[in-house]
Amino acid sequence: MYATVADMRAEGVTPAMAGDTRLAVLLEEATRTIDKVTGWHFEQRSATLHLDGRGTPSLWLPVPPIRLYRLALHGADVSFSREHLVVEGAPVGPGFDGPRLTFRHGRVFPRGEGNVTVGARWGYTEADGTPEGRTPLAIRRACMLLVLRSLSPLADEDSLEE
Repeated sequence: MYATVADMRAEGVTPAMAGDTRLAVLLEEATRTIDKVTGWHFEQRSATLHLDGRGTPSLWLPVPPIRLYRLALHGADVSFSREHLVVEGAPVGPGFDGPRLTFRHGRVFPRGEGNVTVGARWGYTEADGTPEGRTPLAIRRACMLLVLRSLSPLADEDSLEE
């Protein structure tokens, strides 16, 4: 989730307005909405992707890699180091132009369908001094605003007739 129940309490949401369980459900729903609308996710998640090689040194990725733990071509694991593979990913910094892996020294990702396997921690995160980064503050705020919108009262006390 991009925000926590504690974040919502700090925003002034009282237990009378919404219990912890309801807030957790609304936060999860807001997180899924942000993921769906943007097509990316903004926290660290582990996954293994099977991608198509195009016979080029660079492989553009659907989401920024944070930390690679596996790279395989045609099912055979490939050793990788910064000397031989450039990883453009997260935490995202100035000059970020898209997530990708790029081989150096003339090597290419061979052509094929689903022939490149990349296991990694993925997510669009921003630098916070840790290796994996954090959810961007604007995304965290958007998540909280979506939840607050769901908590808006249908009427206030002044509109009630006695």
